[in-house]
Amino acid sequence: MRNIAAGLLDVCCVLAFVAIGRASHEEAASLAGFAGTAWPFLAGLGVGWELLRAWRRPDVLVPVGVGLWVSTVAVGMVLRAVSGQGTAPAFVIVASVFVGATLLGWRLVARLAGARKATPAG
Repeated sequence: MRNIAAGLLDVCCVLAFVAIGRASHEEAASLAGFAGTAWPFLAGLGVGWELLRAWRRPDVLVPVGVGLWVSTVAVGMVLRAVSGQGTAPAFVIVASVFVGATLLGWRLVARLAGARKATPAG
């Protein structure tokens, strides 16, 4: 169950990035447009899960969280470029910051919550 929840959280992070980005640029709210923006990053996330075997310890910040961050952005940008979508430097920076903050952020929160739970009440 932990693996499924972690995978869903990761997917939600990517989908939140896409939704916020499309809304901030007032792009049409079509399902096809949303999917067209999301697929390169979801593919990058999937590549990362496979290469890192993230299902073994999906909530680990380093190397899993960092590796997923890098693969999501790097593979996502390559796929965007190959498919004729934009990869402007500002977009790469925003994507890197947002995806990193969310993919690492939930793992950090989980780590802190786990540490707090393990600490006996005093």
